[in-house]
Amino acid sequence: MKKLAVVALGGNALLRDNEEGTIEQQEQNATDTLENLVHLINGGYELVITHGNGPQVGNILMRNDAGEQLYNIAPMPLDICVADSQGGIGYMLERMMRNVLNKHGIQKNVITMVTLVEVDQNDQAFANPSKRIGKLYTKEEADHLAKEKQWIFKSTSKAEGKYRRVVPSPVPLDIINKETIELLVKNGNIVIAAGGGGIPVYYDEEKNVRTLDAVIDKDMASSLLAANIKADELYILTDVSFIYKDFGKPTQEKLEFLDYNDTLKYLELGTFAEGTMEPKIKACLNFIKNGGQKSVITEAKKLEDKSFGSKITMNYED
Repeated sequence: MKKLAVVALGGNALLRDNEEGTIEQQEQNATDTLENLVHLINGGYELVITHGNGPQVGNILMRNDAGEQLYNIAPMPLDICVADSQGGIGYMLERMMRNVLNKHGIQKNVITMVTLVEVDQNDQAFANPSKRIGKLYTKEEADHLAKEKQWIFKSTSKAEGKYRRVVPSPVPLDIINKETIELLVKNGNIVIAAGGGGIPVYYDEEKNVRTLDAVIDKDMASSLLAANIKADELYILTDVSFIYKDFGKPTQEKLEFLDYNDTLKYLELGTFAEGTMEPKIKACLNFIKNGGQKSVITEAKKLEDKSFGSKITMNYED
């Protein structure tokens, strides 16, 4: 039987530093990234692809603001903006993936799914919103919007005297339509799903689906999806080739082969950078804990090398 892998694309899969973000740049970046997945397909893997949406949904929110201020166009809520980003990025990845497959003579269908992800409306994250989204505002603008829209703002260290809206980032509990995703991929289709961590929703007392102003961590959602569909492996593609202990310090050390318990110890010691590598490590550990065989963190271009990336494997003991 073929192995099943979930591949989480990092933010640089579409947008790179110091780029304007034109459609031509994004399509080329997507193609360059997806070319590397051919090595997995030729290695006998069926694939589900997930992706981030941070820069893109930020741009959508700014267009929202401009449309409201300049043309009195009714702004759309955050869940619709996340769905917009899923559709747009998913379409771009699907089209570029189809072209990559055509180039290599691979006969596979590619399907994009706008994905809802269940969260707990009482998650503690809602008491402490921390995820910064959208544009920078002055103190006066932030105060006005906080009063008008009940948004919450926090200052940013990147620009003195500027503020950004913050929203909760709850833990994902369940991937809606996981059975459909699993059926599609196990029938040989490449599925693009859970973009940007998915659209956070919850069920009310009458079992109706309700939305929340929140965003979900992309890697945590990818980990949950991988466990839900019983994937063998989880790949988190980022801008570094390996996990490093004490990254950027004189004590920096490459960590190539890890098991669950060793990785957990490093995590508890604060070895990994908070907000960057740490969430990826937690996502990998969750996948292993819930039945996954192997998690890999690496650069996309390293997938051709059989010895690529840092690998976290089983040996989980409850």
